[in-house]
Amino acid sequence: MPANPLIGVFFHWLGGLASASFYVPFRGVRRWSWEIFWLTGGIFSWLLAPWFFASMQTEDLVGVLTATPPTTIFYCVLFGAMWGFGGLTYGLTMRYLGLSLGMAVVLGLTTVFGTLIPPIFAGEFGVLMSTASGQITMLGLAITVLGIIVVALAGARKDAALSPKQKAAAVAEFNFGKGIWVAIFSGIMSACFAYGLAAGEPVRVLSAAAGTGPLWVGLPVLCLVMTGGLLTNGVWCTYLIVKNRSAGEWVGRVAAAEFAPAGETASASRAAPVEPAQLAHEPVAPGHPPLIRNYLLCAIAGTAWYFQFFFYTMGESQMGAYAFSSWTLHMASIIIFGTLWGFALREWKGAAPQVKAMVWAGVGLLVLATIVIGYGNQVTH
Repeated sequence: MPANPLIGVFFHWLGGLASASFYVPFRGVRRWSWEIFWLTGGIFSWLLAPWFFASMQTEDLVGVLTATPPTTIFYCVLFGAMWGFGGLTYGLTMRYLGLSLGMAVVLGLTTVFGTLIPPIFAGEFGVLMSTASGQITMLGLAITVLGIIVVALAGARKDAALSPKQKAAAVAEFNFGKGIWVAIFSGIMSACFAYGLAAGEPVRVLSAAAGTGPLWVGLPVLCLVMTGGLLTNGVWCTYLIVKNRSAGEWVGRVAAAEFAPAGETASASRAAPVEPAQLAHEPVAPGHPPLIRNYLLCAIAGTAWYFQFFFYTMGESQMGAYAFSSWTLHMASIIIFGTLWGFALREWKGAAPQVKAMVWAGVGLLVLATIVIGYGNQVTH
């Protein structure tokens, strides 16, 4: 099947929607500590979903991975583990900056590092810039960065204009200065996922040789990269589970953290200022957790998180000679839908009309960027 960049853009939009939406089910989880619902959702996103869909859609999955060179497996898992650090601090960024602004800053950095480093490292950047198609694609990347800057500046203006009470109403622990530093680290580490996908090219070749269709050859790579993410997140969550004695919450036990001293919230009693926050921004509520509801919401959230990369690999397979631009399309799509969720969740309530207009201008630039990149890829066909 010949590549079709316009279809590729559509798949990247689906992936962006899945990524921007996966946090929303977590907001409905009740009476579970952060480490419990994060790891529960992660088991679906890093373990169950990758292996299930790869086994369903590819040929001889085990044989392909067995034939993969050990160095390829190592680098895929390593970059996945580094990406895991970005994912952990991503939650902390949401805590301090909110959904829309946090996504804009983190994913802006991830866009630049994740898009440009692979072709530079492969020595293809000069060739890229010598063609009209490559130049149009790079123009799309520049428009993406501009759109991200506009959205981030709008967030900074919102912060400057709101009173402390208004900030707390929108994002309970909003802290622009602290959030920016966390976002920088998260953005750089999150870009490692793109490096893991690039390192997995030999896996794609083996999967194609085994008879897998072009839309699905990237799924075995996700099994390896996601394993690295599981290692990082699993170690950190296990540490928190032991530290907070929260494992019993999985079987309905009342959260140990709710027995904090009078006047202290559950999160304050843990004295762990660097751990990612509960996404609902509230202490663990008294009473037994609603297990069926919590497991179902975590399954939905975790699977949605995986689907961003499921559709990413499909979109990448359609981008032709400049498949590296897929990372830009993916990030732009996440920011577009993340901003929409930010408005839906009233994070921009109270912001001046000019600031809201600025946000929509940034979103418009990102939409334009996806069109330009799609056209740039189409020129080669």
